[in-house]
Amino acid sequence: MRIGTWNLNLQWGNKHRDLLQRKQCGEQCDVWLLTEVNPKAVSPQGMIAGYHCHLSSGVMARNQHWAAVLSLQALTPLPDPHPASVAAIVDGITYCSTILPWRGGSGPPWVGASQGARTAATIQSLLKNLPKSDLVWGGDWNHSLFCSDWAGSKDGRDFLLAALKKKLKLQVPTAGLPHRLGGGQYSIDHVAVPWAWEVRCACRISATGLSDHDAYVIEV
Repeated sequence: MRIGTWNLNLQWGNKHRDLLQRKQCGEQCDVWLLTEVNPKAVSPQGMIAGYHCHLSSGVMARNQHWAAVLSLQALTPLPDPHPASVAAIVDGITYCSTILPWRGGSGPPWVGASQGARTAATIQSLLKNLPKSDLVWGGDWNHSLFCSDWAGSKDGRDFLLAALKKKLKLQVPTAGLPHRLGGGQYSIDHVAVPWAWEVRCACRISATGLSDHDAYVIEV
């Protein structure tokens, strides 16, 4: 199966829908973990054919939803595990899409005096509300997991890595994929799956002209 994540940056149009649906390059995923979702994407006119959708109840400053789970199979919505996250069950697996705090971001729904503290508080909230098994977690984490980190912080990354390894026991196949800006930077958009799952491939899908983030897809 294929699982993808993409920060839409509020943007929406036929080309966005086409990327999410097209099959020839392998982008069509069984599950998409989207972030910064324009309400138009799930309107009767904009809805992506064949997908069931569950949106976060909270919205961001420009009225885009924090996150969404799209699934080709029927899904069971769950209460938001954090205001900047959304979760749903598909075929017995819990899928969660999340935005984690970015450098310079403050105010609700974030809690804490620093970016690292805000990241830790957000992850602690998620850990209280997400299962410790049969979980797929992804979205715009605003942290690269290798080398320099221009969007997040060392403290935030350390807390995130500890949660993935010790609490959730998830692997992150997207960690080594490049950021669209190049220059030795790595992705801040991720999909994490259980350690027991076999990852067949992970790739970056160019979304130049559609969003300020590329899409990332894994096959398991």
